[in-house]
Amino acid sequence: MNHLRAVPSGGEESPPEGLADTLRRCGRGDEAAFAALYDETSPRIHGLVRRIVRDRAQSEEVTQEIYLEVWRQAARFDPARGSALSWLMTIAHRRAVDRVRSAEAATARETQHAHRNATIEHDTTSELVEARLDAQRVRRAMAGLTETQRQAIDLAYFRGCTHTEVAAMLDVPVGTAKSRIRDGLIRLRDTMGAER
Repeated sequence: MNHLRAVPSGGEESPPEGLADTLRRCGRGDEAAFAALYDETSPRIHGLVRRIVRDRAQSEEVTQEIYLEVWRQAARFDPARGSALSWLMTIAHRRAVDRVRSAEAATARETQHAHRNATIEHDTTSELVEARLDAQRVRRAMAGLTETQRQAIDLAYFRGCTHTEVAAMLDVPVGTAKSRIRDGLIRLRDTMGAER
């Protein structure tokens, strides 16, 4: 019972009373009767499930679950309450609808989880304005530096050069380059602090 078995499409169906008898034999544990029941009804049962569930793999799973339930519950079948095929189709419909509802509930839970844990978008407009204002303050503060301080800071912080590279580019000793950078930073800090 691991895979669905196809039934030739031209095969004749048993009369309803024959299906009821087959189902009663299944209820007594008759495996041959169960195989016959499966062969005769699985195309219709699987078709019903496929129309409800729509996903092929899940439809096959649900169909297998239905036949497992039929095997376990066959002794409860009562022909006085309806035909064997109706009984099977009712089980199939209920199982298929349960699978769809379960899938929908899982999707709803995932969606709610995603909404609850979504990153809140920041106001990018205000961040952009703040960044521009900061850039203007830095430019104004840089304009207040001496030319040598401005060059040293530009090389060290805006171009990412090391102290040794700054010294080489400015053709000064490393100690002098460090002093210019340090003095420029102190002046920038004081200027920008006064602007706040």
